[in-house]
Amino acid sequence: MESIDTKIMALLANDGRMSYTDIGRATGLSTSAAQQRVRRLEQRGAITGYHAHLNPTELGHTLKVFISIGTFDAKKDDEVLTVLTGMREITSCYSVAGNASYLCVAELGDTSDLDDLLSRLRHNVGATTVTTVVLRTYFLARPVLWDDDEFDTGELEPEAEHRQSA
Repeated sequence: MESIDTKIMALLANDGRMSYTDIGRATGLSTSAAQQRVRRLEQRGAITGYHAHLNPTELGHTLKVFISIGTFDAKKDDEVLTVLTGMREITSCYSVAGNASYLCVAELGDTSDLDDLLSRLRHNVGATTVTTVVLRTYFLARPVLWDDDEFDTGELEPEAEHRQSA
């Protein structure tokens, strides 16, 4: 991948609403050349979409947890995934190696919501769970690419808009 394409991807990863004019300024391209480069990156699948980042607290989700899920029967993995997919509180789910089969992220209103979710998980999935409560988020969904000129490696402070409370 050309360095200009990498730079464009880093810029858009940090600001998905950046204008073609601003991308051009930052990369030394004309506005139309920047637009063409972005379109090519989208067409070949290097850029897969643009998303709004929502503040979970504004949605009443003040509790974020990681749930490790251990299944008893690997043959039921499709069934487990169907149940997990239907649980709206679970915002991410990963198949993992280790003591658990899955690692899921859930965003909830409070500990009673967590208790309800864990009860449903154990009942519907028939699995063991280990839960870790997030106390504070230092960074979230940091882009894989970044602009080296803008990347700050200073002290970590919790992100105000993503700060979690327990």
